[in-house]
Amino acid sequence: MVAGALADAFLTVEWARGPLLDVGYEVLGRRPRWLGPVVTAVLRAYRVAPADRPRELAGFISAPAYQPVKVRRAAATRTVRQRWDSPRIDDLAALAEFLDVTPDELDWFADRRGMNRKHGDQKVRHYSYTWIGERLIEAPKSRLKAIQRRVLDEVLGPLPVHDAAHGFVPGRSVHTFAAPHAGQATLVRLDLRAFFTSITAGRIYGLFRTAGYPEPVAHALTALCTTRTPHAVSGRIEHRTPHLPQGAPTSPALANLVAFRLDRRLSGLAARFGAGYCRYADDLAFSGSLSNPGRLVAAVVAVASEEGFRVNPAKTRIRGRGAQQRLAGLVVNSRPAIPRADYDRLRAVLHSAARDGLEAANRDGHPDFAAHLAGLVAWASHGHPARAARLGRMLRSAKEKGAPLPGAPF
Repeated sequence: MVAGALADAFLTVEWARGPLLDVGYEVLGRRPRWLGPVVTAVLRAYRVAPADRPRELAGFISAPAYQPVKVRRAAATRTVRQRWDSPRIDDLAALAEFLDVTPDELDWFADRRGMNRKHGDQKVRHYSYTWIGERLIEAPKSRLKAIQRRVLDEVLGPLPVHDAAHGFVPGRSVHTFAAPHAGQATLVRLDLRAFFTSITAGRIYGLFRTAGYPEPVAHALTALCTTRTPHAVSGRIEHRTPHLPQGAPTSPALANLVAFRLDRRLSGLAARFGAGYCRYADDLAFSGSLSNPGRLVAAVVAVASEEGFRVNPAKTRIRGRGAQQRLAGLVVNSRPAIPRADYDRLRAVLHSAARDGLEAANRDGHPDFAAHLAGLVAWASHGHPARAARLGRMLRSAKEKGAPLPGAPF
């Protein structure tokens, strides 16, 4: 298409009328009278050369009706400006080098031919699929996962997430998510339906473009981080368009980045209601002295819909101080803590292990039961020094198989 040829050619020369006309005449092989007005319109629309947006420029040029011509010169795309300190990647060759793959391997893992979706042989696909209830886990295989981890660490790492996001953010956790809502008069919790799969490839592409990457690089990065579920396994799910796979290392970070505008709007909405707001992945939490929490819920549903997300009404919870207020497995009526029943259950397991030995107490067959118990003790003890000391003594007794148990239960 002549518009694309002109756009590529324009981006190879100085962004001024004379050079644009000269290169346009060279590409066209003639001197049409309409080229002057086209160059004038381009310079008025773009004060600087849109070097990272050749297809956008071609679309602008294509307003008049042209005839096809042979392309005589093409421009290499390049990164023009970056908002954050992410690595500069000018073209697909640079992306392949950055990811330590060959150009052919880049094309294969980006799945340009749609083999992952169409091919019936699991060995050809880049993902393995596991159903957990109604949730489909789409886990990338080792080579693609390694590529995605590189993208996560070096490309996505420098990009900022909203202060309200606590899930999968370095330095933040379930406890930082729950802490601001402890001891509040009213807690409102909502859940976003199909959080990852509702984020489409188009939104991821827009994110990479916002980060400053030229079109071909943004397309390839998007293809590496999204997937289209194969026909053989997609019958049970709603989202068959390219989306973030739940199971890829890049998906949580990308979801947080795409949800930045949602977090910003919900933070403002919460402030208008005199409430606080946090998000942990697909869990939304609001708390404060809310006189009309139902009105807040309706407003949240509307904002989420406008931002491309859906609230699951079956999981919406409104709890006052008189009821147990829970967030992400923690009770927050006073200070965040695991439910008393979970604490008592853990103490019973530790007691059994100390009396009968770790092997006898390992009823679920954990491969490293001592490490499993240590993790549970750390989870139950967070922010509670007295519990930490008592459970720590019980864990040591369990490891010693029958050493004297600590005194009276907590």
